[in-house]
Parts: sequence; structure tokens; C-alpha cells
Amino acid sequence: MSDLIGFKEMCTRFDVTPRTLRYYEYIELLSPQKEGRARYYGPREVARMTLILRGRRFGFGLEEIRQWLLLYDKKGTVEQYQAWIVMADRQLLALESQVAELQHTIADLRALRDETADTLNT
Repeated sequence: MSDLIGFKEMCTRFDVTPRTLRYYEYIELLSPQKEGRARYYGPREVARMTLILRGRRFGFGLEEIRQWLLLYDKKGTVEQYQAWIVMADRQLLALESQVAELQHTIADLRALRDETADTLNT
């Protein structure tokens, strides 16, 4: 049990709330070992949590992350990597579109701000 960590340590290590950690268990993203009410997380769960949080940071939904993690169990690493490339390509397009939209919005806001400042100065 030396490589297992407890519930509170898992929350602290990943800076997540207990509610978040319990939810990830509920939707079967994580499967800790249980002894009574205590939960213990091994290296597999720590690695999965790292991937979950990275996926969230990249903008992937929890169901999409769950399905991707299931691929490893069902079909292995190669299939999981192939799926990852498809997912990453799709998300990169979405993020690039968001960046373009934000740049357009910033330009519009800047123009309106400058126009308003010019009106005040006349």
C-alpha cells in the first residue's frame, strides 16, 4: 500500500475539490481502491487524473475524456493514440477559431473605444 495515496492527498496533489474527485469517480473516470469509506489511489489513478485535468485544460468534455480513456482498456495504446490525434486536431481547429473570434472582438472593442475617446476630445 506504499504507493497508494488517500482521498485528501489526491485532492491536494491535483488542487481539486472533494466534490470534483467524487464526481470523477461517479462518472467512472477514476476507480480508487476502497476500504470501508476510505478511498486509496494508485499510480494508475494518479496518471488518469493527470490526463483528465490536461484534457479539461485543452477544452475536452468529460464524456469525451472518459471514452478516450476507455479506449486504452478496450483496444490498447495504438488505438488510443490514433483517437488522440483526431481529437487534438479537432480541438486545435476549435481553439484557433475561438482565437480568431477573440481577435475580431478585441479589434471591434478597441475601435469603439478609440471612437468614443475621439468624440470626447472634440
